[in-house]
Amino acid sequence: MIFPDYRPRRLRQNENFRAMVRETRLSPSQFILPLFVQTGKNIREEISSMPGVFRLSVDKLAAEAKDCLAAGVRSVILFGLPASKDATGTGAHIKGGIVQQAVRELKNAAPELMVVTDVCLCEYTDHGHCGIIVNGEVDNDATLEVLAKTALSHARAGADMVAPSDMMDGRVAEIRATLDENNYTNIPIMSYAVKYASSFYGPFREAADGAPQFGDRRGYQMDPANVREAFREASLDVEEGADIIMVKPALSYLDIISKMHDEFDHPIAAYQVSGEYAMIKAAAANGWIDGDKVMMETLLSIHRAGADIILTYAAKDMARLINNSSF
Repeated sequence: MIFPDYRPRRLRQNENFRAMVRETRLSPSQFILPLFVQTGKNIREEISSMPGVFRLSVDKLAAEAKDCLAAGVRSVILFGLPASKDATGTGAHIKGGIVQQAVRELKNAAPELMVVTDVCLCEYTDHGHCGIIVNGEVDNDATLEVLAKTALSHARAGADMVAPSDMMDGRVAEIRATLDENNYTNIPIMSYAVKYASSFYGPFREAADGAPQFGDRRGYQMDPANVREAFREASLDVEEGADIIMVKPALSYLDIISKMHDEFDHPIAAYQVSGEYAMIKAAAANGWIDGDKVMMETLLSIHRAGADIILTYAAKDMARLINNSSF
């Protein structure tokens, strides 16, 4: 059929038609909201490069949990800011660590909220790298045991799922074995399987005080130019026991998300990272764009590319728009 017999605009002429044939739909249940938790009391400090995102003390988490659930967001992921740091990231796995405290508080305040924990050492090491330093280099194998201990401590605190983001080789297998040996066979692993050495992480490093004190992370995070390597990384993590595989960042890697979706049967997560969020917020603050509409459009693109789960700092705001509008 060709014009004038076939007119695609017939199904675009009003919102009822557009909604009826809409191919991609977002739901608040797909979102995971990142939360930054720090020591202290009565703290709700906005992060300058991430408007609308706050560092929270543990005593502020109950109210945050209720706000999430009221908006329809049922999952959060925790990043901890410890009171002190050391060379081996001890604070990541101690029983009274900041994330462990936060997990217990959230599960007590809102048992129905899914609590995911980021498993990495960069926020807990005084050098800011994601692993143990030996002879001036990040030692992959020496790091695995510490990561597994950290994941186990999160599970013991009550976490629903752990998410290793360090990009050490073999860490999914080590974490899976440790969880299983300690009777946490039902705790899923959402692996940062395809994590690029991106320039979009800047605001996060301010938020989490986790910038490396020397060198960079290109020795363990992926080269942004590589595609086939992403399949090797994801395949290894699936073989080692990952339940969900993640692509990070999202917007500059929509092609990777799409390829992961086509290749793997596992659920695909994607992280709309701090720089992606901050750019939209900055442009909106200058009046150059409609921030809500652009944010929603980017999330639609991430889901359309193939992400089943989206980690985004805009989770609550976007959930409210979905619930109260035609998005």
